[in-house]
Amino acid sequence: MRQVVLDTETTGLETAKGHRIIEVGAVELSNRRPTGRSFHEYVNPGRAVDPGALEVHGLDNEFLADKPPFGDIADALVAFLDGAELIIHNAPFDLGFVNHEFRLLDAAAPALEERCTVLDTLVMARERHPGQRNSLDALCKRYDIDNTGRSLHGALLDARILAEVYLAMTGGQVALILADEDDEAADHAMAHRPVEHRGAPLVVRAPSDEERRAHAATLKKIDEASDQKTLWSLRHG
Repeated sequence: MRQVVLDTETTGLETAKGHRIIEVGAVELSNRRPTGRSFHEYVNPGRAVDPGALEVHGLDNEFLADKPPFGDIADALVAFLDGAELIIHNAPFDLGFVNHEFRLLDAAAPALEERCTVLDTLVMARERHPGQRNSLDALCKRYDIDNTGRSLHGALLDARILAEVYLAMTGGQVALILADEDDEAADHAMAHRPVEHRGAPLVVRAPSDEERRAHAATLKKIDEASDQKTLWSLRHG
């Protein structure tokens, strides 16, 4: 199963007010393992960044001035995302901006949801933790995921953190070390995968005489220390 964890940063909150994407970050998972492939681009939005957005991500107009326009990265982004299950926190926001950018290039461009399936981790978190805070930072705290490097939002960093949150919420593989997605990191991640035992042969081995004597001696010490009040003493006394 191929999955891509996606995040964006923007000049503001609403495409209807002319806001644009300024950063796209994505990391790839295959069968719940990081593949080492990622996508990351800064984008010149052709407009000023709102002060409120600047406080969130710190990407100012001067930094973005020499970056490519979205049209220059569009084909590479489509190639990276196409056919994957997209994992996004608050998917309507990011999908809305990505689809808006594609439609500025081609009014007939299909929505990203037509190319990919989408899993919204915010919806998942609200279902699992109703009435609680379910921001990415709150989920990191809840699942004991290190996000100390996240003083500001960044699309690639947030995608990597979200990958860990998603895997924690769905049953395993935390601490993927996605910042260094080499073979060693992938092997480390595999060591944290849940093991499926159903259907495996059950091996029963009887203890040796020496193990039986050691076990009996240990029980005797526990009995003596508890003044013969252990559960097995009470049952067999």
